[in-house]
This record gives sequence, C-alpha cells and structure tokens, in this order.
Amino acid sequence: MDSVTVRVPAKVNLQLAVGPLREDGYHDLVNVFHAVSLFDEVTAAAETGMSVRVEGESADQVPEDGDNLAIRAAVALARHAGRSYGVSLAIRKAIPVAGGMAGGSADAAAALVACNELWGLGLPLDDLMEIAADLGSDVPFALLGGTAVGTGRGERLAPLEVGGTFHWVFALADGGLSTAKVYAECDRIRAADGLPVPEPRAAEPLLAALHAGDAEALGAQLTNDLQPAALRLRPSLAATLEAGRAHGALGALVSGSGPTCAFLAASAEHAEELAAALRGAGVARELLTAHGQVPGPAVV
Repeated sequence: MDSVTVRVPAKVNLQLAVGPLREDGYHDLVNVFHAVSLFDEVTAAAETGMSVRVEGESADQVPEDGDNLAIRAAVALARHAGRSYGVSLAIRKAIPVAGGMAGGSADAAAALVACNELWGLGLPLDDLMEIAADLGSDVPFALLGGTAVGTGRGERLAPLEVGGTFHWVFALADGGLSTAKVYAECDRIRAADGLPVPEPRAAEPLLAALHAGDAEALGAQLTNDLQPAALRLRPSLAATLEAGRAHGALGALVSGSGPTCAFLAASAEHAEELAAALRGAGVARELLTAHGQVPGPAVV
C-alpha cells in the first residue's frame, strides 16, 4: 500500500499522583488515564527517507525534524524490525499542543500503528507497547486507549472497566507549559513545604465512580498533584477553574502538566451549555467539548 492514515485520541488525567523525587530525577506516578474524543490524524506514506510535516491546531509549535516524537517512533520501529525503512509522516493536529493532553505521545502512537501497517511488519500490540515505553511515559496509553491506571513512570498499564460515557469541556489557554518545568516547580513547592511526600496510590473512590459510570462521584474525585505547580507558573488558570465550578461543572482540574483545564459535565447537553458559559466569561482561548472513554488508535 502507498499510505496509511491512523486517527488517535487525546487523553485527560483523572488522577495524577506524583511520588517523591527519585535519585534518577524521575518520580513514581499513578496516572488514571482516560481517552477522549479529540483526535489527531497521522498519515504514513512510502518514502525513501524520514520526514514529517504538521498542519492544524498550533502546527507552528510542533517540530518538523528529528525532535518530532512521531518521527522518533518511526525510527524506533524500523530499528526494532532490523530494516532500513523510510516514511513521510503528515500530522493533522486537533489535540492541543503542549496542553497536557498528550498530543505528541498520541502522534507517536499513531505513527507506530501506521508504519507497522505500511511496512507490513505485522507486529503485535505487545511489541509496539515495548517500543512505546522507550519513547515516553504517555505513549503506551496513547497506543492502548480506553481508560487505564498507569504506574511506574506511567508506562505500566492496567485497563479499567468503565460503566458509562463521561462528557467533558476543555478550556485551551494561550501558549503551552513545559512538562519538565511543571515537574521542577512541583519539586520546589514540596521542598519549600518540607513535608514528606507519600507514595502514589490510585484512589479507590475514583475507580469505583468510573466502574459505576457515576459522573457526580467522579467529579468529586478528580485530582492532579501537578496542578499547584501549573497554577504557580500560569496563575490565570485559577480563574478558569473557578469559572468552570461557578457555572456548574461537576469537577475541574488542570489536565496533566497543563495548561488545558478539564471540566466534567453531567451530560452532552450540559457540556455544550458549560462551554458556552465559559466562552462568554472570556477565561479561555478556545472551548472544546468531548466524551470518553474512546478506543485507541485506529486505521481510517
């Protein structure tokens, strides 16, 4: 075949628990990942070399060289296969860039699926997951989709049963936030507090709410240990979160390392009403609605 197109969803962290800083500079995490219906598309076309081009939402902020995570994924897959393959990747962005919704990781996962198909490798998901874990903490979940608990750096995944559909509003901010800077600020805040940092654990009430499909209970359990750091680096996000709560969101939090803010709604209609209210409040660059859970990457 000449080309393969894969559609891949964004994620929101329903719980992000960050453990103590380790000697290697990383943290043990517990991530409750949830895939939502905001999608990028990655098209892999036969080519002699490796190249990438990007269009769509904030495309000018995405590298089009060897620093692009999708190209790194293609290179890693070719190396795993022991062959010298080439590919031209075309990425159409709709997932916010540097917004805490794993858009780059999603593109890497889509590139793995697309190139596996394009090159006729036929590698099973377990092999692709192994490659994904070496690319970044969020790439394995981007490959899996649905809802899952991630441990370690987030790469060890246990899928969860979800009892219903949840409806979301995402408030996009101007510019992005560096994940590394947010983690560093989190460490600084904790050092200044001088309190012991507990080992991260998945919150049982949150898992129970997911299993039951109980949006109200889930909204009360949304947590993100990186949120104080994101708010310190981007104070305007506090007003965005407060506006969402004031306009009836069941829950509100910064998604991942931010600066996107996520609001849980009671229904699809409530999500549209909440988005309209936040749009009128002028607290975000753009408001998007979505639902979850959704499956992982799919050839289209």
